[in-house]
Amino acid sequence: MPLVLILIVAVVLVGWLVATYNFFVSSKARIKASVQEIGNQLKRQAELIPNLEESAKGYLKHEKGIFEKLAEVRRAVVSAIKSGNINTMAEASEKIGSLLPSIQVAVESNPEIKGSGVVTRLMDELRDTSDKVMYARRTLIDLTADFNVKRASFPTNLVANMFGFEEQKGLATAGSGEHMEVSESETKVPKVKL
Repeated sequence: MPLVLILIVAVVLVGWLVATYNFFVSSKARIKASVQEIGNQLKRQAELIPNLEESAKGYLKHEKGIFEKLAEVRRAVVSAIKSGNINTMAEASEKIGSLLPSIQVAVESNPEIKGSGVVTRLMDELRDTSDKVMYARRTLIDLTADFNVKRASFPTNLVANMFGFEEQKGLATAGSGEHMEVSESETKVPKVKL
């Protein structure tokens, strides 16, 4: 009977030792993958945002021309009405007449002239990208905290010390850290200028 009890305790202890060891190994792998995901999202941000910005600028430039012409004609009409001069009103009317065909062509080729939609999409992508980076960082923080708590807690700290599992530092700032480093340029928030 005592031999069976000793055998059961030994099996449970070995099982616990293996499970604890595997926890540390898998946690290190997940922390490394989380760091890579942060880098992946920062690279996505660095590549996506400038392209979206240029697309929005190009689209808004096209619309800006139409809206500038409309504003110019509107100012001419308001000025003509205020002046009360029939010749000035006729000139304003001619401006409207000359502008209508170009607006009609623009609208026919693009029935939904909505610069705000392009800007809204850009803002949505900026928010989505920021959220993804924040989520990836939060995941790293959680994984690192779980690892370090288990590493410092008794009795799992015995296994961590026995197999040389070092404390995980989390996300290092640019210029420090070894395998958890993100370049300084990738940590900067892109500036959007339309």
